[in-house]
Amino acid sequence: MKKGFSIMAVAMLTILNVGVATAQTATEAVPEAQGFHQVLKEYFIKGGPGFMGIVLLCLIIGLAICIERIIYLNMASTNNKRLLSNVENALATGGVEAAKEVARNTKGPVASIFYQGLDRMDEGVDNAEKAVVAYGGVQMGQLERNVSWISLFIAIAPMLGFMGTVIGMIQAFDKIAAVGSLDASLIASSIQVALLTTVFGLIVGIILQIFYNYIIAKIDSIVNDMEDSSISLIDLLVRYKK
Repeated sequence: MKKGFSIMAVAMLTILNVGVATAQTATEAVPEAQGFHQVLKEYFIKGGPGFMGIVLLCLIIGLAICIERIIYLNMASTNNKRLLSNVENALATGGVEAAKEVARNTKGPVASIFYQGLDRMDEGVDNAEKAVVAYGGVQMGQLERNVSWISLFIAIAPMLGFMGTVIGMIQAFDKIAAVGSLDASLIASSIQVALLTTVFGLIVGIILQIFYNYIIAKIDSIVNDMEDSSISLIDLLVRYKK
């Protein structure tokens, strides 16, 4: 048993030394004239098309969803104070129909909520409030659409990288077992693939995590504005009813 642990320890130390030596050799072999994207592309090809292609697919789809969400959320952001002021002025001058026209001609989830509340105004303030609350939930679902896919890709990309690392280590041990000796040049390629898949998986996870946090913060800000504006609208309708 002790002999087995000793062999395993020697093998692991050799693999770690080979990994460091491989990284240093790769760094020295890269010409200074190469750009960052060229170096990145070279290491990506060395990582192998199997797991690296899946990790790249996670990055592409995740970024596409992030860009779509950011554009949608920026378009959903409006000046809610100005909208509330315009609705109040329209109620005072032209009544509910004029206020509905203002809400209809304004983009954003808050304006849509206002329109639903004003549309139920003839049924009473209580029904208008229920419509505002119900449609607020619908708009919140629209804001959070496809966000769960981003979190999925954030989790999958590093896991795929670690899986590639494990497979690379298994291949290295298979080569050691087949030859019966710890030859650094024999297992260097497997160790390099193992390290590169982990690095690229972590890079993809970090990039998507930054976008995900921004999107969540933007959604929280819009939802808070929706709640504040909805309360202000109900107060305005109560005063108008009186």
